[in-house]
Amino acid sequence: MKVLVTGGAGFIGSNLVRALLARGDDVRVLDNFSTGSRRNLAGLENDVEVVEGELRSYERVHNAVRGTEIVFHLGALGSVPRSVQDPLTSSAVNIEGTLNVQLAARDEGVRRVVFASSSSIYGNQAELPLRESMPPDPISPYGVAKLAAERYSVSFSRVYHSFETVVLRYFNVFGPRQDPTSQYAAVVPLFITAIAAGEAVTIFDDGEQSRDFTYIDNVVSANLLAAGAEGANGRIFNISGGAPTTVNALADTIGRLLDKPVERRYLPPRPGDLRNSWADVSEARELLGFDPKVELEDGLRRTADFLLDGKEN
Repeated sequence: MKVLVTGGAGFIGSNLVRALLARGDDVRVLDNFSTGSRRNLAGLENDVEVVEGELRSYERVHNAVRGTEIVFHLGALGSVPRSVQDPLTSSAVNIEGTLNVQLAARDEGVRRVVFASSSSIYGNQAELPLRESMPPDPISPYGVAKLAAERYSVSFSRVYHSFETVVLRYFNVFGPRQDPTSQYAAVVPLFITAIAAGEAVTIFDDGEQSRDFTYIDNVVSANLLAAGAEGANGRIFNISGGAPTTVNALADTIGRLLDKPVERRYLPPRPGDLRNSWADVSEARELLGFDPKVELEDGLRRTADFLLDGKEN
């Protein structure tokens, strides 16, 4: 099957690309390499067709989509703090870029687009765990943009009847190929590299905020399932590990796995950050057959092996 992965040189995208190749798909990647890295596709140069270009260019997106059957739309400008600093660019890439992908896929007769959304669309809800039926209430510009892109995706599945879309809401994904050196690096690679080096980890707020940390293999599996699941058209699914962990507990677990002491530096909460976020994944279990098989501690161990020793499990 011929597939396109937008953002295929990014952390999640490059892991998905490898899984698609492993099952025998013909893979094309669209990426502008602003946040993705060519290193993430190292060794795949003869196996993957790479189209370099911007999501904001309909012409470039259209060329990348042409001839494909399934599009995995992971390309985005991520990070809540980045969106707070530059909401205009976040909106342009995440909304206009998604609309370009959906339009190009519709125009080229693509069977289905699987769109990567975010748990940030929920905002701070009074009830946990978070369920897809809850009214979205995003706080950050990133969450607002992802919600708008979701609505376009669902709308297209309703008004263009030969065209299918599935939305996956990711919760705090981590794993190999996640960059710990980025200005907007996620907490897991930052904690692993800092604790391994004997440095203090930076924790915003008091560290008792909860997150649903999700190992990359679980997210890749969800994408593969969403591409073919019957009854999933026009639906939205939470994709996560399905259990809450506080940021303090995360640091403790990493310290124990590395057999290193954990020094903490606490800073005030950042604008746009949520207090608690964890998911009910029963909808994904029922309709996609999703099963988050890699639990948090195993995922942290695999991620540490990759970041510190270059070993991939």
